[in-house]
Amino acid sequence: MESYNGCLASGDKGRRRSRLALSRRPHANGVKPDVLHHISTPLVSKALSNRGQHSISYTLSRSHSVIVEYTHDSDTDMFQIGRSTENMIDFVVTDTSPGGGAAEGPSAQSTISRYACRILCDRRPPYTARIYAAGFDASSNIFLGERAAKWRTPDGLMDGLTTNGVLVMHPAGGFSEDSAPGVWREISVCGNVYTLRDSRSAQQRGKLVENESNVLQDGSLIDLCGATLLWRTPAGLLRAPTLKQLEAQRQEANAARPQCPVGLSTLAFPSPARGRTAPDKQQPWVYVRCGHVHGYHGWGCRRERGPQERECPLCRLVGPYVPLWLGQEAGLCLDPGPPSHAFAPCGHVCSEKTARYWAQTPLPHGTHAFHAACPFCGAWLTGEHGCVRLIFQGPLD
Repeated sequence: MESYNGCLASGDKGRRRSRLALSRRPHANGVKPDVLHHISTPLVSKALSNRGQHSISYTLSRSHSVIVEYTHDSDTDMFQIGRSTENMIDFVVTDTSPGGGAAEGPSAQSTISRYACRILCDRRPPYTARIYAAGFDASSNIFLGERAAKWRTPDGLMDGLTTNGVLVMHPAGGFSEDSAPGVWREISVCGNVYTLRDSRSAQQRGKLVENESNVLQDGSLIDLCGATLLWRTPAGLLRAPTLKQLEAQRQEANAARPQCPVGLSTLAFPSPARGRTAPDKQQPWVYVRCGHVHGYHGWGCRRERGPQERECPLCRLVGPYVPLWLGQEAGLCLDPGPPSHAFAPCGHVCSEKTARYWAQTPLPHGTHAFHAACPFCGAWLTGEHGCVRLIFQGPLD
């Protein structure tokens, strides 16, 4: 899951999609550690030239590298995620801008690694999925240079971290109506769990968290430093609302014939089939500070506060005045509750429990910061609570 409210702006195509589905491969392609070699640097290129042999190279100095060869694992399937469009990447992800939407096409400033991470899934029930930092490149290698954080483990093997890291957060209580945000951790190249570094690309690793694992759970968040993915399990999706249920809620909300309390026009959420274009005449708009829902009008501008600031004619609170859009990605919803709350300032609408969960979930931002964001568009949330309860006026007749 990235954050594009159900579909990329240019449409879901090939390996670049808003929803990424993993399924059992016809033939296993997983790999597991096999042999460790200490090699002088002139021999490294020769050792890494075999494309049929997966390996991870740890450069300790200009004259010393450790190479761990990997062998075929018939019990797992491997899926790779990254910015690269090369064939070995199963799912291509692009940066999500803080204002929402995706940066389509190549981006020289992208902080997502070309080979960001890999997920190994057991081929037998319960199909356990484990995440590891870094993916294998076109030569079936992972290369950690001199400046990368790396170390020798107590059992004599090697481990390391990628430049900007792969962070994971497992929600407390699973992904359900009772969910609460968990603690962000960093995953190493070998799948071990560490506390966060002082900054995203610091060379000093965090502390090993021995009682946690790299097994993905329903609702786990995976941050690739530029895009955040939500992991959903088949069992979890069975509890999630369906697109049919979301459409029924839209029709039920429109059947109540909410009205603009000033213009007295009837309001209606547009069909998702129309797509998010310019708001139509019946589009509901909201003052995000107070939650009062209106039809569009041109009055109330407070120019001294900026072009986006409006004064609500009902309660006189001043704040952003934006159109309301129903959240259309069912996998992001914790429950099938009615669309009663909107994120501020973007105006995406969902159930109360879904809104409150995401409003209190800090997502990594830059090298140090964390900030809650709308799950449907990626916009950073504002205001005291990050969301607002919608106040509709029913028909007067």
